Amino acid sequence: MKFRRHNPPPEDTGIDLAPMLDFVMNLLIFFIIAAAFVQESGIRVNKPAASTAQQEDKTSIFVAISADNEIWINRERVDIRRLRTEIERMRRDKPQAIVVVQADQDARAGLMVEVMDQARLAGVPDVSIAATPR
Repeated sequence: MKFRRHNPPPEDTGIDLAPMLDFVMNLLIFFIIAAAFVQESGIRVNKPAASTAQQEDKTSIFVAISADNEIWINRERVDIRRLRTEIERMRRDKPQAIVVVQADQDARAGLMVEVMDQARLAGVPDVSIAATPR
């Protein structure tokens, strides 16, 4: 009589990836939500220093003026004639937003006044100038 050896069925020795996938998905959701709150004008400017500079708490629309007198909004170069419509479009998404002008200290002061004027014509009552605290 021949005896058969009873071998137990092979165990599943794989790694369970479900907890890792959950963790990665949570990280992805966190970074997507965090990125939605960060709005930048698109360029780095050398802002002037002011002793009365304050952090603005409201949601803001950032308009940057470079040292070469170029206007940037949402990482896109904008002509002064198109700035008003861009601000109006952004205000439809965020009606309580204020405009913060990030002008380089070497930018033309007249251009900064024109940008502020276009923002006010777009219906923004609060227009601020960005500065670094001393």
